[in-house]
Amino acid sequence: MRPAPERRREILDTAAEVFAAQGYDATTVRRIADAAGLLAGSLYYHFDSKESMLDEILASFLRELWGRYDAVLAAGLDPRQTIEALVTESFREIDRHRAAVAIFQKESRHLQELPRFGYLADAQHRFEKAWLGTLERGVAAGVFRADLDVRLTYRFVRDTVWVAASWYRPGGQHSPEEIARQYLSMVLDGIAFVTRT
Repeated sequence: MRPAPERRREILDTAAEVFAAQGYDATTVRRIADAAGLLAGSLYYHFDSKESMLDEILASFLRELWGRYDAVLAAGLDPRQTIEALVTESFREIDRHRAAVAIFQKESRHLQELPRFGYLADAQHRFEKAWLGTLERGVAAGVFRADLDVRLTYRFVRDTVWVAASWYRPGGQHSPEEIARQYLSMVLDGIAFVTRT
């Protein structure tokens, strides 16, 4: 018999929360099993290792995120609209996969050293290419300031968006879309091109 997909998903969600709270290296299979209400040995009925669990958590999150990012990048939006859409999709992903985002933020540099997680470096390069390309396009079009340091801006936007995984809780006072609107009003007023008379 194959494990029920719903139970497998529940275990992964639990594992993601434990990894996010304790860190990958400090997390034991027993700790995940306890949090999931299983005996440690029973966990191996569903997964062969904690590495497999983490791999599935991160790969699933990145597949979904890139599906949404790719749709934004293919939509033919102007640079400002593209930044707005990428930021909004990022906050939506934090809402859907807060623990996975937190793990990615805290662990990806260390995990990239493991052969199984080489795709994390590829994901970082894709992020950089998408965001830098959009910012450069905005500078060239006169939408963003000509003196904008696009690499510094990219790092600032990337880090200030994804750090929200450390404090955001689904079902809180603000929706992901509202947080994105507030964030964008602060950031874009600082990088939008202003005509001086």
